[in-house]
Amino acid sequence: MDFGTASQRLARTDAAAGRDGVLRTLRTGPFRFETGGSLPFLDVGYETWGRLDADASNAVLLHHALTGDTHVARGEGAEPGWWDGFVGPGRTIDTDRFFVVAANMVGGCYGTTGPSSPDPDGRPWGSRFPFTTVRDSVRAEARLADALGIDRWHTVLGGSLGGARALEWAAEYPDRVARCVVVAATAASSAEQIAFARIQTEAIRLDPDFAGGDYYADGPGPVAGLGLARRLAHITYRSEPELEVRFGRAPQGSERPLGSATFDRGRYQVESYLDHQASKLVGRFDANSYLALTEALMSHDVGRGRGGVRAALGRLAGVRFLVAAVDSDRLYWPEQSERLARSLPGRTAVRYITSPIGHDGFLTDIGQLDAELRDGFLD
Repeated sequence: MDFGTASQRLARTDAAAGRDGVLRTLRTGPFRFETGGSLPFLDVGYETWGRLDADASNAVLLHHALTGDTHVARGEGAEPGWWDGFVGPGRTIDTDRFFVVAANMVGGCYGTTGPSSPDPDGRPWGSRFPFTTVRDSVRAEARLADALGIDRWHTVLGGSLGGARALEWAAEYPDRVARCVVVAATAASSAEQIAFARIQTEAIRLDPDFAGGDYYADGPGPVAGLGLARRLAHITYRSEPELEVRFGRAPQGSERPLGSATFDRGRYQVESYLDHQASKLVGRFDANSYLALTEALMSHDVGRGRGGVRAALGRLAGVRFLVAAVDSDRLYWPEQSERLARSLPGRTAVRYITSPIGHDGFLTDIGQLDAELRDGFLD
């Protein structure tokens, strides 16, 4: 793909400079989306760690989850990353050996062009931002790989939405992926996953401050709707036993949840916890990006246009796979990982992360895959 030699030179120079964990941007040319929309240019935000070998054979691509970002691990700064104990010098993904790349998904708000990004006239794209898919993001990431001089990834790895992106990379560019690690993800979003997502997207769109997606000049935007979406999502990210053991029916501090005749009451601890999660997200994430990425995940189907899931995965004999599930996951059920593994060529066993907390175990307990990855996979 030809999208500007200046950007290519910049990306290669930054990669060679060894500036670990620093957000950079690659500007590419016109981009056409899978469903027909287009942009006159597309920026791809990314971070890197380690050094790229002369033959570019040691490149590892990591994919963030729905509201994640490019900061996977510490770098020049002190801020920890979301897989900080998993990526770094001497760690499972050893940055002394591998050149690690993490890119923000198309439609996001952490460096890659999304609804809050300015158009050529300086106005946020807002409601005009095209419908995006996981496949769109993978095609944009291929531009980044070209700019960095990476013809083939040693390993592509991700969890949740990131796992969908990793799988889509293998399906879209099987000759450019040697190994693929799919954690807590499915080959296609299920009806239940779509149902949970639908409620979240409607919570945002029904917020009076949503303004059809063009809220940027008129205040804080649909923060209440985004907060509700996050509350629901977070329940699906955790397990019922974890919530029960951690909070039970305990009140929040001195608050009185029993209430009064006027329904004026305090909160249970679990309610306060959800409020806290909502507040954190609202402070750092764009509501339109939440919609764009959630819709992309709803549309995820690796078999779309490829003859179905089995046909799409059955032709990937040249890619080595590792499929992992969280045993307590109630959003991405382990059986869905088992079905994914059965659809792959050869025999691919599902490796289990044992965690009491549910889906988020792919973040908190990813270290359980250390031996599996080190022993003959990240070789």
